[in-house]
Amino acid sequence: MKTQGGKNIYGVSIGVLALASYFPKPPGHIKNPASLPFTTCYEILPGISVPELLYRPTQEMETVIITAAKSLQQQGVRAITGSCGFLAAYQPAIVNAVSIPVFMSSLIQIPLAYQMTGKTVGVITADANSLTVQHLQAVGAHTTPVAIAGLQDTQEFASVILANNSNDMDLDLVQQELVDTVANLLATQPDIGSLVLECTDLPPYAHILQARFKLPVFDLTTLATMVHNVVLRQSFTGYY
Repeated sequence: MKTQGGKNIYGVSIGVLALASYFPKPPGHIKNPASLPFTTCYEILPGISVPELLYRPTQEMETVIITAAKSLQQQGVRAITGSCGFLAAYQPAIVNAVSIPVFMSSLIQIPLAYQMTGKTVGVITADANSLTVQHLQAVGAHTTPVAIAGLQDTQEFASVILANNSNDMDLDLVQQELVDTVANLLATQPDIGSLVLECTDLPPYAHILQARFKLPVFDLTTLATMVHNVVLRQSFTGYY
């Protein structure tokens, strides 16, 4: 039996549309391949950094993003995601441009988190001022009860990731800033039943948040793992 060819590289599961950023990506970050138990492939989005995407988006960005998504599809990936949750804005456009599954943001999990708990979903984002109803609408989350908190007023996270002032970062300080942000949100919104981490820089600390606040924590790694399992089903092991 002949096996279909046509791809240069085989065995790749998820393709990642990756912003141009050079700060540390510890395990748990989608741009650290060691974070996931399957192979990933990356397509860099030239000229699109975190500050550009959040604060200075242009129509030209959509063209760059769609071109990169088509390239990933041609390379043979089974599904496409992105390295920043704010790429949610381009979810419909990319879905219409390629013929493989697309999950551009962890925000897609907001309705799932709500249905699982029946409680308000706490959304932790890089910048709450930039996360709009349009982002939520693009992933079908705009009618779900949410409470949003951002890291835009922090010291280390905001300086390195949002302002792009340095390629070096104090990961312990970022962890503390995140914990403080979540604690403040829960103090004002005690009805929250789960957390969704929009920002792909936050999953490295998801286990810390769960241990501290005893809530289900959704992020891009949980979503990517589910999608991988959906698009590449394997036979079960065991006995009967």
